[in-house]
Amino acid sequence: MQKRDAADIFSEWASNNKDEGMQRGHAASVEVMLSLVEPYLKPKYSAIDVGCGNGWVCRKLLLDTKCNHVVGIDGAETMILKAKKNHYSGEYYHALLPEWSPKQKFDLIHSMEFLYYLKDPLEMLKIFYNDWLNIEGVFIGGIDYYTENYNSHDWPEKLNVHMTKLSIEQWKNGMINAGFKDIEIHQVATNEDFIGTLVMIGKK
Repeated sequence: MQKRDAADIFSEWASNNKDEGMQRGHAASVEVMLSLVEPYLKPKYSAIDVGCGNGWVCRKLLLDTKCNHVVGIDGAETMILKAKKNHYSGEYYHALLPEWSPKQKFDLIHSMEFLYYLKDPLEMLKIFYNDWLNIEGVFIGGIDYYTENYNSHDWPEKLNVHMTKLSIEQWKNGMINAGFKDIEIHQVATNEDFIGTLVMIGKK
């Protein structure tokens, strides 16, 4: 059976309001991610949320008085339509990666549950570092699909979609090879049923 495109799946989910459940499900991890990255942020910073869904993280970032500009990008058209509806003055783009590139560089790149849908996510880390991030900028990415999270291994088959499964060590080495420094690896929002969201932080 031919695999489906992840963007098509998430567009359907947005049409069925499943994006709201995704937001609730990821909220705990994102709260920790934003607290972890806060010490690295400049007094005034710009940000982009990669895989922004309905724009909830963008709206959350704008509550921070230090954040002066936020962009959201997602491959699912219906998600972007919802983001624009929820935040009419926001800057959101419907586009696929790695083909799309922003018009500017950013001080913060945030991404939750996106990278593993790419065929070569480690190459995307290099693109983030070289082309998207300002000097002294910071990248933070969170993923729930990784080798050590055994409960996630059947997700590609359940959704009939491509996912790239890498270990914690492979992700860390990918950050190093991309050029990031001061790299941190965390597992957050853990509980008795969940090994935790794998979070990667790195500076330029």
